[in-house]
Amino acid sequence: MTIRIATPADVAGMFEVRTQVRENHMSLAELAELGITPQSLPDMLCGSGRGWVACDEGRVVAFAMADAGEATLFALFVHQSHEGKGLGRRLMQVAECWLAAQGCREIWLLTDADRAVRANGFYRHLGWLDDGIQEDGQVRFTKPLSGDV
Repeated sequence: MTIRIATPADVAGMFEVRTQVRENHMSLAELAELGITPQSLPDMLCGSGRGWVACDEGRVVAFAMADAGEATLFALFVHQSHEGKGLGRRLMQVAECWLAAQGCREIWLLTDADRAVRANGFYRHLGWLDDGIQEDGQVRFTKPLSGDV
């Protein structure tokens, strides 16, 4: 499997992954209500934003997205058929390294506050720190970065 920078040609595959995850599932309609559509996603891959895809035989099976201007990782999803293969960890490492290279010294993300959601343990295992429940009910995690992530 390969990991590379996402391009607009990957958007359909990214939406397929996003709508097929086991936890934190959202439909195309629910994503559209948040302004996340196949038309809006390419703009999130340029400027201060960047995305990465993990591909298996040319098919997108996982992806991550970050925004250096906001110092945030705002998407990390792995298709259920490829869970447990280390793709989330590899994508996280690529995103963290890129954010550090962009000058970010502390990064953040939001996820479901339910401790039973696997993402919470995953982030903690990778050194992210629980920064508390937000007004919208999600938990905020932060992670200090050095230039040599």
